[in-house]
Amino acid sequence: MTQTTTDRPAGRASGAVVPVLAFAGIVVAVMQTLLVPVIKDLPQLLDTAPSDATWVLTSTLLSGAVATPIMGRLGDLYGKRRMLILSLAVMVVGALVSALTSDLLLMITGRALQGFAMGAIPLGIGLMRDMLPREKLGSAMALMSSSIGVGGGLALPAAALVAQHSDWHALFYGAAGLGVLAIALTLLVVPESPMRAQGSFDLPGAIGLSAGLVLFLLPITKGSDWGWASGTTLGLFAASAVVLVLWGVMELRLKAPLVDLRTTARPAVLFTNLASIMVGVSFYVVSLVLPQLLQLPKSTGYGLGQSMVVAGLLVAPLGLTMMFTAPVYARLSAKYGPKVTLILGLLIIAIGYGAGLGLMSAAWQSLVISVLLGAGIGLAYSSLPALIVGAVPASETGAANGLNTLMRSIGTSVSSAVVGMVLANTADNVGGVEIPTMHGFRVSFLIATGAVAVGLLLALFLPGGRPSDKPRLRASSEEDAALERAERVLRGFRGRVLAADGVPVARAKVTLIDRRGRQAGATLSAEDGSYALTVPAQGAYVVAARATGHGPLASSATHAGDERPVDLDLPLPGETVSA
Repeated sequence: MTQTTTDRPAGRASGAVVPVLAFAGIVVAVMQTLLVPVIKDLPQLLDTAPSDATWVLTSTLLSGAVATPIMGRLGDLYGKRRMLILSLAVMVVGALVSALTSDLLLMITGRALQGFAMGAIPLGIGLMRDMLPREKLGSAMALMSSSIGVGGGLALPAAALVAQHSDWHALFYGAAGLGVLAIALTLLVVPESPMRAQGSFDLPGAIGLSAGLVLFLLPITKGSDWGWASGTTLGLFAASAVVLVLWGVMELRLKAPLVDLRTTARPAVLFTNLASIMVGVSFYVVSLVLPQLLQLPKSTGYGLGQSMVVAGLLVAPLGLTMMFTAPVYARLSAKYGPKVTLILGLLIIAIGYGAGLGLMSAAWQSLVISVLLGAGIGLAYSSLPALIVGAVPASETGAANGLNTLMRSIGTSVSSAVVGMVLANTADNVGGVEIPTMHGFRVSFLIATGAVAVGLLLALFLPGGRPSDKPRLRASSEEDAALERAERVLRGFRGRVLAADGVPVARAKVTLIDRRGRQAGATLSAEDGSYALTVPAQGAYVVAARATGHGPLASSATHAGDERPVDLDLPLPGETVSA
């Protein structure tokens, strides 16, 4: 298990940190949405077959899925700001490669490099946790988490305008310019995080996870082309299952794994990640359905006959509403907790899709659907990082949020594949051209509603709904009191007491001893092994832990005396043997 060391950054985080990190998230979303307006024209633009042209989109998805958890872990180890800049720099290189070519292979390479930018979202959330005071953290993480929708909503009409009136390569030059601006602002405004996880990078784990993800996502994105029952599709799914199981076994045996599966298995983390997949599904369905419905000609009897740019403008409120829900989320979460806001967001999404089943006959109705779904998705997306951050140690923030972002990406991938299959199987052939039908659109909305229902069920299993910074009236037990102190401590030490195999140890006695050998504080670890001790002043201390059935541990640590907790996990030696 990892421990953390801290070094204070050069200065306190300025008020510009949050907008700069959110802007980096918006740049990532712009990169993702860039080619949506020209998807149908890609085979002609690249002089290739439609099945080959889809690799331009698939490559970005695969590289983003691989890069997200890996960049999160690298950020925990070597600095989140450093890895954020690296992610954006690789994206800029990829955008320039794509801007300078119309060759399929080079375009796929450029788009794969652009996918590395997906790591910016969990890295930004990790930086916020490390630098911001608790009262500002909720709304800041909400804005960062929602930036992926905000950027997508804003980029859609802008990309459509460029694609309609200029050379499509200009889209990539624009993305590269935004990436350079994000890097410059990050260098100027964002200090490096003081938090560091101890240990080395798990290269075999990174290779195993990458292989498993590629084997899983490849048949999802290409299954409609290959055939869902084909040997290739089924074989890749089977290979993915084998690789991921072996990877999981290996990770459980490592002291410093790429992904701490024991932490991931906690109910608060597990159910949040599973709910994230459902939120990802619901987010992408509207992005796939509404633009097509708006642009279909009125001669079909149900198409709304809008231009590419107008369709983008009508869907843009989806992203804008997500941005405006960030401060609303902060107030709701402060009062009721992120679990309640997640459930509320999912309920609003369900209402939006339910209303959408009957609101498809006029352009203004698409606007209503976009606003409703934007509000719901914004609340749901904003809740996810808060739930994750509240359930993992600071030394694992980057990796844990990277995994959560990956779960959302898997949701959007599954959504894209399933909705694509539904629209293809329900399409009408008119003059040799496949035209999506209203039946296909409604089935897609029903699928999204089903995903939201599953997400609601999962959210109900999340432990607790009380915000972490709201005092309890009465602790029901010593363990609850210890957990409350672990959540509320500012100046002191915090972490978890762990057995030799990494399993949390409950009711361990944790004692703080000052440099004169006097006891400066004591507590009991909670059910999840967490503890927190406040220091009376800066200086060197010894943090000692003991528990029945385990050997004692004494760990030296220093606190600078400021209002930043020092994360210190306490791994107890193996079980003692009674005489």
